[in-house]
Amino acid sequence: MATLELYSKGASVWVPDPDAVWVSAQLLQDYNPGEKQLLLQLSDGNRVHYPVGSPSDLPPLGNPDILEGENDLTALSFLHEPAVLHNLRVRFLDYSSIYTYCGIVLVAINPYDQLPIYGEEVIDAYSGQDMADMEPHIFSVAEEAYRTMTREEKNQSIIISGESGSGKTVSAKFTMRYFAAVGGAAQQTSVEERVLASNPIMESIGNAKTTRNDNSSRFGKYIEIGFGRKGDIIGANMRTYLLEKSRVVFQASAERNYHIFYQLCASRELPEMRSLKLDAPEHFRYTNQGGEMRIPGTDDVSDLERTRNAFTILGVQPDQQMELFRILSALLHLGNVNIQASGRSSDRGYIDADDRSLAVFSKLLGVEGPQIAHWLCHRRLAVGGEMLSKPMSGQQAVEARDALAKHIYGQLFTWTVQRLNSALRTQRGQVKSFIGVLDIYGFETFERNSFEQFCINYANEKLQQQFNRHVFHLEQEEYVREELAWSRIEFSDNQQCISLIEGQLGLFDLLDEECRMPKGSDESWVQKLYNQHLTSKRHPHFQKPRMSNSAFVILHFADTVQYECDGFLDKNRDTVFEELINILKASQSELVAELFQQQESVSAVANGSVRSGKRATREHKLTVGFQFRQSLQMLMDTLNSTTPHYVRCIKPNNLKEPFMFDPKRTVQQLRACGVLETIRISAAGYPSRWTYEEFFSRYRLLLRGPQGQEQAQALCRRTLPELISDPDQYCFGKTKVFFRAGQVALLERLRAERLRAAAVIIQSRVRGWLSRIRYTRILWATVTIQRYCRGALARRLALTLRYTKAALVIQKTYRMVVVRQLFLMIRQATVTIQAFTRGTLARRRYRQLVAERAAVLLQARVRGWLARQAYRRVRAAVVFMQCCVRRRAARRELLKLKTEARSVERYRELNKGMEVKLMQLQLRADQEARERAALRDTLHAERESASAELEALRATIQRLESHKHEKVQPCPTISEQEVEKRRRAEDKAAQEILQLTQELQALQKEKDSYYKEREDLSARLLEQEKAQEECVHQAVSQASAALREELDEERRKYQGLLREFTRLEQRYDNLREMSLLTERTKGHRRTDSTQSLSFEPLSPSPTPLSPQSLTPLSLSPFPSAFPSPEEVRRVSVTSPSLERRVPAWSSETPMDQLMQKMDVAKDPVVKMRGEDLAHAYDAVRVANKFLESQLRNQRSQWEKELEALRCELSQAISGSSSAAQRQELQELLQAREQECVKLRRELKELRNTVSLRRLLTQALTPETLSCPPRPKPAAAVTGLLECRKRDETKLIKNLITDIRVDSALSLPPGIPASVLFLCVRQADCSGDQTRARSLCSAAVTAMKAALKKHSNDVDMTALWLKNACVLHDLLTQHCPKQALDSDELVPLTTDLSDLIRALSDLCIQAYQQLFSITETRLQNIIVPALLESETIPGLSGSAVKLGTSRKRAGSDPRTVTGDATPTMASVLRELGTLHTALSHQALPPALMDQAFHQLTYLISASALNSLLLRKDMCCWSRGMQIRYNVSLLEEWLRSRGLQAGGAVATLEPLIQAVQLLQAGKKTEADAQALVQTCTALSSQQIVKILTLYTPHSDLDERVTLNFIRSVQGLLKSRSDGQPPQLLMDVRRVFPVTFPYLPPAALYAEQLVIPDSLKISFLRRA
Repeated sequence: MATLELYSKGASVWVPDPDAVWVSAQLLQDYNPGEKQLLLQLSDGNRVHYPVGSPSDLPPLGNPDILEGENDLTALSFLHEPAVLHNLRVRFLDYSSIYTYCGIVLVAINPYDQLPIYGEEVIDAYSGQDMADMEPHIFSVAEEAYRTMTREEKNQSIIISGESGSGKTVSAKFTMRYFAAVGGAAQQTSVEERVLASNPIMESIGNAKTTRNDNSSRFGKYIEIGFGRKGDIIGANMRTYLLEKSRVVFQASAERNYHIFYQLCASRELPEMRSLKLDAPEHFRYTNQGGEMRIPGTDDVSDLERTRNAFTILGVQPDQQMELFRILSALLHLGNVNIQASGRSSDRGYIDADDRSLAVFSKLLGVEGPQIAHWLCHRRLAVGGEMLSKPMSGQQAVEARDALAKHIYGQLFTWTVQRLNSALRTQRGQVKSFIGVLDIYGFETFERNSFEQFCINYANEKLQQQFNRHVFHLEQEEYVREELAWSRIEFSDNQQCISLIEGQLGLFDLLDEECRMPKGSDESWVQKLYNQHLTSKRHPHFQKPRMSNSAFVILHFADTVQYECDGFLDKNRDTVFEELINILKASQSELVAELFQQQESVSAVANGSVRSGKRATREHKLTVGFQFRQSLQMLMDTLNSTTPHYVRCIKPNNLKEPFMFDPKRTVQQLRACGVLETIRISAAGYPSRWTYEEFFSRYRLLLRGPQGQEQAQALCRRTLPELISDPDQYCFGKTKVFFRAGQVALLERLRAERLRAAAVIIQSRVRGWLSRIRYTRILWATVTIQRYCRGALARRLALTLRYTKAALVIQKTYRMVVVRQLFLMIRQATVTIQAFTRGTLARRRYRQLVAERAAVLLQARVRGWLARQAYRRVRAAVVFMQCCVRRRAARRELLKLKTEARSVERYRELNKGMEVKLMQLQLRADQEARERAALRDTLHAERESASAELEALRATIQRLESHKHEKVQPCPTISEQEVEKRRRAEDKAAQEILQLTQELQALQKEKDSYYKEREDLSARLLEQEKAQEECVHQAVSQASAALREELDEERRKYQGLLREFTRLEQRYDNLREMSLLTERTKGHRRTDSTQSLSFEPLSPSPTPLSPQSLTPLSLSPFPSAFPSPEEVRRVSVTSPSLERRVPAWSSETPMDQLMQKMDVAKDPVVKMRGEDLAHAYDAVRVANKFLESQLRNQRSQWEKELEALRCELSQAISGSSSAAQRQELQELLQAREQECVKLRRELKELRNTVSLRRLLTQALTPETLSCPPRPKPAAAVTGLLECRKRDETKLIKNLITDIRVDSALSLPPGIPASVLFLCVRQADCSGDQTRARSLCSAAVTAMKAALKKHSNDVDMTALWLKNACVLHDLLTQHCPKQALDSDELVPLTTDLSDLIRALSDLCIQAYQQLFSITETRLQNIIVPALLESETIPGLSGSAVKLGTSRKRAGSDPRTVTGDATPTMASVLRELGTLHTALSHQALPPALMDQAFHQLTYLISASALNSLLLRKDMCCWSRGMQIRYNVSLLEEWLRSRGLQAGGAVATLEPLIQAVQLLQAGKKTEADAQALVQTCTALSSQQIVKILTLYTPHSDLDERVTLNFIRSVQGLLKSRSDGQPPQLLMDVRRVFPVTFPYLPPAALYAEQLVIPDSLKISFLRRA
């Protein structure tokens, strides 16, 4: 009972409720002992009075809010049923967490929905992690079992229980999947694959749809997964319990038979299934009784295909599978056999001879139909030593038919399990330890309970007893480990109920005894039960129902169950007639005969004869109840010999609705599965346990004395008795302090009171300080107001004096202004009169000057015109004279040319080609003559027009002279009237000029506006064109990005296939070594021990190792016209063209070549494994071919899309231009065309001139034509190294295989590759192509062997990566296609394209090995260094949240190793090692960027996944610590210049997750800021972090559900296109691309070869 002091005002309590089971309420007043009722306020606001008879009747107290949603129920301060139920409901509904710890029990609530929490990334996140550090998960329990098995070398068991529909089967499947992942290789081996393949088979033949579950397991199973010494799965074994055979012949309403029957009926249209004569399940009696033929969301056809594939994986041949399906189909037809009644009282049953179902049944099973028909309706009796046949009634015949069907199905089920066990049996060594997974039915109670429910509940009673004792044992172990003075904890032991069932004269004994009686019945057995357990000695767990004499009641640990006795004896006997069994034994089907010949005797033969005691004993042992007790006892012995782990599955509702919580159903299951019993046992002792350091951190303000972590234990021991007066409520251990239930809540209340008192003192001090501050401010304000008032009065007086003086000044100034204005007016009038007079005189003078200027201007114009006419006449005369002179010169030139033309005849004999040239010259001369005639005509016409114009000018001059002579008389004086007219005309002209000027200005403005509008339109069109160009560019960039992503994906797949090939190659090497060891043990010829397997292919021989076997693509017969995926990868990164091609590859497998070269005989097993490897190679070949074609199709499609986009762009640009612009462009185009025509004409004339000069020059020097050009001799290749054939092996050993590590690392980068290339080049130049290929092939093979030899050395792996890249680049540079582009390089004559590809693959393998080494070193230190290490001391330890950061109750203690905790320095040290190795080998920066981009992604993904699964890490202080650690990593990357390659960008999800922990999480603005900031996190990740956020101090608060829902609403509107994922894929591998850097010219004189290489036998060539 909790302390009564806690029942104070405001405390939270739980009160019973008929609907919700328990509801929360709050105390409205303190409770005083003796009060009879409590005043409570319910959560809905209603006030109630709760009756209290005694302190023991007080309602259970509620836990503090800080414990709401705790992931371990035993960490709650108050351990009782309402607290457990509330915590499960909050985690399930509010946090969507289906797993919760309860001590050593994992409570799993079925969500009835698909959750993304079972992927490979989740397995990676839980692998190797401590169970107490991670969020509850089924993988956490599996990891705990696996780690305990490997650490303690002790067998483990995982017991999964729960009622039907709670998710037991799914939990068992995920557990086995986890073991297959962590206990197998990186790729599933055959054993792991077979273990997983057993699930669909057992679900098909052992699962069925019930009213509670669509995939209910109707049997119990215990799977033992065997592990070897290395922790890998090497075998498995399965045991089954109590198959529900009655379901084969009867199904209740809304239920189905076993899945396999419906799968067969659904697949009846398949060709191989037509012989089974199946029909729809509605037409079979054994499948249509429940009325449910199909299950929504399932496909029976695909399920059968999955089952058949699983059979194939387990080694069941297709013909045996068809035999199995025939038997199952025969059962369906057997149910349709029509048994009719005859006779007077219908006491005889018979089967029609023409019954179709019987005929099909007999044909499918290969038995005689008449015999089956006879013995289904008759039974054999032994009377007086004679055997008689007695007919049975129709009802008895139907029961015999159903019994036969159940027996056949049971035998088939047993045979299937045996076959699975034989396939899962270990073949790779002895099982060192195992982990058992028990998937067994939970406690069941229905309206009508029969023999099956009785056995199931009996099994649960045994398991509950084992569970109680184990929990009690763990609790006592904890007390002993802490050296506590403890008293024995009493717990409810159900041994009495178990004894009632299995004890002497118990229910099973009386049932077996009644089965041995000739006339035993269910009623007589029930009467014996009444007499034995009610009349003679009343048993406390046995009762008789009031209203029935054919039933009994048992008080189980979980509930009281009433069993109906009808059918108990028949189900316990499992009767089947011996005659029918004998007929099946004689079946023509091998499988049918095998099923029943293994059975030595029938379980019970009802023949009516008197049986002997020996036979009766044998029959007793074979009853179903006896067999079930035996198997259950064996199971209990196995579980007791192992370390158990418990998983309790809960069904939250009966409607199968996702995330719907029914409190009644949940509480019922919690009581039945033992979770509350665990709580009770824990609460009976000391459920709350704190280390002294945690207690000190939380309650240091309650402790007195020096405050320091060193004195934590002493302070606790000294202060705790003062806080808790009852010493029985706590106890001190070695490392922990233990509290009984409710004491932690008491300490929390004391802590809150201490904080409240301190807050009151602080408030009083602060309020006094605020009052003093307020008084000081008021005093200062008063003085200030007085000062301002006095100043205002003084300023008012000064203002009055200032106004008086201003009035006098204004009067004086006004009088002065009036007088001054009068004077100014008179002066202005005088000036105006003078101005008008002077203006009149000035205008008159102006008009006279204008008239004189006009006369002068007219004279100047006439004189100018006369001068121009004279100039034109003179120019025409000069032109005419020039034409005459040029005509005479042209005639002379023509005569000269004709003379030369006559002399050309002698050149025609020397060069006949000159005739054509002369003809061209003649044509040219004719053309010039025509042009000259045309010019002559034009000149004549111009002369005539000039003479006519000259005559006209002369006539004009004569007229002007005559007019001049006529006007010799002086001009008369101009009258005033004419002057006035002229003035008016001038005024009118001026007005017109002014009007025209205005109109011109208006037109100019309009022109400017039009010009501006044109500029605006032009600018707008330019903007539209730019926008269209940007759109097109954006579309092209998006398409290019998509293509790049697809190319990266294909590249990643190819490199993944290459990685798989490396694994297959390693497996092949292992098989080869095993075969060698096998042959040695058998006495076969052994190889020399001094020879290494990696050296033999290097020795020169007439038939060297084919280089095609060096790459996984060697088996791909790609035509030479198509590039390989590797070439596409290489070209896309390093080459501007796609013209690389590869020759056809050899189809010879590398296994045969290696085995032939090593002279190793192959036994059948090795041959078979070699064939498997060859199939794997074929798969790689097909996959690569598919990838190649897909890449080519994507490239062609991309080119088409790009061309279409360009067309659309041109159309858009052309369509967007205006009509005016098109017209301007057209005019400009025409002008340009005319200019082009003119330029072409001039160019043609120049060409004719040049050709004429060439012709004359060639005619003068004909001897130059007879000398053909000579080819330039090829330059000889120098600076090579020559290796003799006998020294090739020695060269390979000294350079690659036998080189020491220190010597290799001291070499300049790429020296071995350079030396090898010079040797290969020398062999190629000497014409020995075979030796060049063999040397290059041997080098590649040796590099592979060196990589395998140094598989854990970063420096050596980086060295061989560098040499492989150098050799690849050198060979690529000197290949024929590359050398054609350069005039300086001399190409290789040997075709080494296949070896270049092999080197490319070797580079990828070396890079992958380098990354694998670093990943292995980082894997175990990433999470401790980034999340757990405290680089900022004291930040995370300032406060400890109640119940967290502590080991989970019941978990095994971990042994503390002496190794230091990993810190960020450890991570940076490993990264620095890799960076140093890469830098030392001078690898390209792009390759280093890719390597660290991959590693930082691994670090970010691993840390973020662990953060999302650990509640103790989701707090503000830990976020600050993680952000600091990440900043150290960022600084390290930037200091080495690695940020440009994306290494820092991959840390963004982790950085945003940390920012999410540190940001505010209260208001709507905070929610919007979080959504806008956390763009690199998915919606699930953001909600998960907010859900896990746990305040680690009183200054922080838990994130409210309303805030989380607000964030979820904002996240729904965010269309970030991210896939719905919770954890990042840690196994994601980015494809690597090697940049092609053409090396400089390589010569032997440039190499500095140290003597340590011992290659002085090489000669310079």
